[in-house]
Amino acid sequence: MKVLVIGGAGYIGAHVAKAFLEAGAKVAVYDDLSTGHKTNLFGGTDFIEGNILDYERLKSAMEQGIDAVVHLAAKKAVGESMENPELYASNNVSGMVNILNAMSACRVKVLVFSSSAAVYGMPEYLPVDENHPLKPINFYGFTKLECERLMDWYDRLKGIKYTALRYFNAAGYDASGAVRGRDAKPQNLLPIIKEVVDKKRECLLVFGDDYDTRDGTCVRDYVHVSDLAAAHLAAVRRLLEGKPSAIYNLGTSRGETVKEVVAATEKVIGRPLPVRFVPRRPGDPAVLVASNEKAKKELGWQPAYTDIEDIIKTELL
Repeated sequence: MKVLVIGGAGYIGAHVAKAFLEAGAKVAVYDDLSTGHKTNLFGGTDFIEGNILDYERLKSAMEQGIDAVVHLAAKKAVGESMENPELYASNNVSGMVNILNAMSACRVKVLVFSSSAAVYGMPEYLPVDENHPLKPINFYGFTKLECERLMDWYDRLKGIKYTALRYFNAAGYDASGAVRGRDAKPQNLLPIIKEVVDKKRECLLVFGDDYDTRDGTCVRDYVHVSDLAAAHLAAVRRLLEGKPSAIYNLGTSRGETVKEVVAATEKVIGRPLPVRFVPRRPGDPAVLVASNEKAKKELGWQPAYTDIEDIIKTELL
């Protein structure tokens, strides 16, 4: 099995590439290094530096006998997507078109896509399953949903089978410390906590403490990045076995409040974490927790990390 991991030098992509290498697959990484790091490239990996807006470069990368593509190269900052939709439309949507067209030209028939719980918008019921209405409330979520719709059409018209993996809150790092490169401007809670612990930030800003939750702060479903990587491997294997296209939520089906994550961090580091409470951000749901039953049943996926302290420990390596 030879897999092209697009965005494989980034945070999640590097963990995905590692999972495939450890499973004995041949791995090529395609990345423009705009947010990825060369330190995240493992021995035995072929590296092609390129952008997903470069169709000819993508096509050239896929002409090397690729069995499957894993696509993780997307702009992902929710706030930025609302301020600069042009960037997100170009990179996320046009980039997906280029990938699908290159796959079609090179007769590559298997695609696993890094999607997001952002396609659901404000939850209408909990836990959120794959049948939940799709009503994204930010442009980032809209672009992810458009990519899913594009894949569905290319399945029908070109026979490209796909799996969309809708992540909830990716967290943690490879427990062995093999993945070293970190996001320069993290947007998620745990990487920001890491910067506070390392004194790269003065304090953690908590957006709102008056939600209708057990302690007033938002509840989120934190899923370890190595568990996400395992799901990508399972998804590629499933499609190569001839199974139909599918969509899966990836989460733990449990949730922690921001205050609970802070308390767990303080327990791990043995000292208080500087925190400042500020007003809510518009569009933040009070609770967002996945149903992962479909992924368990059809992918045989089972998260190995279910304790938030264990996830935090790997984040703070």
